[in-house]
Parts: sequence; structure tokens; C-alpha cells
Amino acid sequence: MKSHQITILIILLLLFSCNRIANKTKEGINKGGEVVGESATEFFEGVSVGVDKTLECKIVLSDDLQIKGLKTGVYDIQSLTSGNNNKLTLYIIFDENFNKDVIAKAFNKSGLEIGRSTTTISGKKGDANYFDFLFDERTDIGFRNKITLE
Repeated sequence: MKSHQITILIILLLLFSCNRIANKTKEGINKGGEVVGESATEFFEGVSVGVDKTLECKIVLSDDLQIKGLKTGVYDIQSLTSGNNNKLTLYIIFDENFNKDVIAKAFNKSGLEIGRSTTTISGKKGDANYFDFLFDERTDIGFRNKITLE
């Protein structure tokens, strides 16, 4: 009878230790999953930042516009119906009263002009607003292009 009790005791110990090992394994897998999830999130955030930097265009205001009190803020380049990125939306800040037609010129990575658009920019000192520059539908403002405002 005593050997029978020892056998039962050994079986119970094995069951408890297996359960404990299973819980530890599960905890390890969960922890590993968390690390992988965090790493993946950080990776994709890094890729997103890298893509954002790659997609940036350089917006340059002429000296004349700067002297007349214009500053730029955020911008967005969108595709209209043609599928080409041919619409520039630019946030402009007014340090002085201003009312004038402004020409936006787009240049590709090689420095070649690829399009022009003219828009009337008007605002009072202390104001700021968004303005759209619509380029020809064949203009495709690429990434890392330069846009000058004159």
C-alpha cells in the first residue's frame, strides 16, 4: 500500500510540475509576443518616419516674399483626378498685410522645372490660412522635389 501511495504522490508532483512548466512556458510565450509586438511597432514607426523624410519636398520662399512678411507652415501634396500629384496646399502665415498673385514652380530631383501654378494670396498681418496651387494635370510633384514661391 505504501508503494501505491508513493506512486500517487509522484504522479501528483509530476502533474503539478507539468502545470507549472506549462504556465511558465505560456508566460514566456506571452512575454516574447509582447517584445515582438513592441519591436514590430517600433520598426514600422521607424519606417514611417523614414518614409515621411523621404517624401518631403523642399518649399522655398523668394527673398521678396519673405521681405513682404510671408512665412510658410505645413503643406500637403495631393493627387487630383489624373493620378499625378499636382495639387499643393500650403499654409501661409502673414507678418504683414499682403495681396498679390504668387507663382509656385515645381522642380524635379534633377533641378528641372516640371510645372507652374499661380494663386492669389491675400491676408492681413497676424493672419494665416491655407492656399491651393493647382498644377497642370500632367505635372507630377515627386518626392524630394523642390517648390519655389515667387
